[in-house]
Amino acid sequence: MKILNCDANPGNVQRAPGFSSRSFRSRLPANKGTCFLGAVCLTVTVVSAGCGKRRPPLPPVERVQQRTELLSGAQQGNRVILSWPAPQRNAPDSSVQSIRRIDVYRLAEKPGAPLPLTEDEFAARSTLIGSVTAEQIKNAGETLSYTDTLELAGEPTRLRYAVRYVNASGQRAAFSNFLLIEPAARIAQPPTLLKTEVSEDAITISWQPPVTNIDGSTPVNLLGYNVYRMDEAQNETSQTPINSAPVSGTEYVDKNFKFGNTYRYIVRAVSLGTEGAQVESLNSNSLSVSPRDIFKPSAPAKASIASSLGRISIFFLTNPEPDIAGYNIYRTTDPTQQKESWTKLNSALLTRTTYQDEKVESGKKYYYYLTAVDQAGNVSDPSEVVSETVP
Repeated sequence: MKILNCDANPGNVQRAPGFSSRSFRSRLPANKGTCFLGAVCLTVTVVSAGCGKRRPPLPPVERVQQRTELLSGAQQGNRVILSWPAPQRNAPDSSVQSIRRIDVYRLAEKPGAPLPLTEDEFAARSTLIGSVTAEQIKNAGETLSYTDTLELAGEPTRLRYAVRYVNASGQRAAFSNFLLIEPAARIAQPPTLLKTEVSEDAITISWQPPVTNIDGSTPVNLLGYNVYRMDEAQNETSQTPINSAPVSGTEYVDKNFKFGNTYRYIVRAVSLGTEGAQVESLNSNSLSVSPRDIFKPSAPAKASIASSLGRISIFFLTNPEPDIAGYNIYRTTDPTQQKESWTKLNSALLTRTTYQDEKVESGKKYYYYLTAVDQAGNVSDPSEVVSETVP
């Protein structure tokens, strides 16, 4: 797929033909003058020097964007998805300045056709393929989009797109910049997601590769796959894959996640498009996963132990897991006793790696073991038992 971006008004910023200030001009008394700013009529009251009458300040002038110069887009499967910044609307709905829809135009050209094209030529030869409604404009975030579904067959074609704002009285603004795209027909169908598997440190996503291209041809034109992940709160697919380069296999290991969150995954096949460009397929089916931490930490390493009069000191290393909440320490004087019956010495989780046991008696031998507890409450297996006799 080849994309070019051309201004619809090269070398000349034209006034929007439908937003001409003459449309709003009215007869004024002799002591008033009229000034025009873009598509806005600004009335200026002339007050004579001998008149000391004060007047209330005039309301702010309405400014409504007449065109965008940031139309962009890309091929995805058999679709071209256009996007541009949402217009800055500060005119009330009752104003003729209010933008009520955005028309989308397309012109099919031969790939070798001259690039320069005037607005009049584009208007005469292009086709209105759809519109963005007033409701969509009202509810838009920072970006508006339009999807053009293509029938890719026959001779190679270059498509030229532009959008045009239309106000409340049906007047049309100037065209946006021109977006030129040469869509490719041999683009892989989307893959089929099969399953997700959660381990202690990764979510693995696997899929089935596509069997044909979108035009039904084989072999499949395939460079790899892009994987996308959305959080539960996201309504739209992210535009940035979580893989740094196309994945060559049919699974991806996602290690950048958090237990307790909910994620939704999709995968797109990546094909070789016009002039070597990478073109993605449509979205695969989506799979959601809510990873829960059910994985116990590793057992703490064997502790070191030392005794002094009336005290036994236990020293141990921290666990390698990053989500350790603390440790429990257990004691007995009978090593044959089941570990579940040993006495837990701490009332709250130990967050330091030392413990002083001062409730001991001289001449007795005491046995100890540790367990680690993570933030999800999972408890490790016991550490090795250590023992010491109090002098």
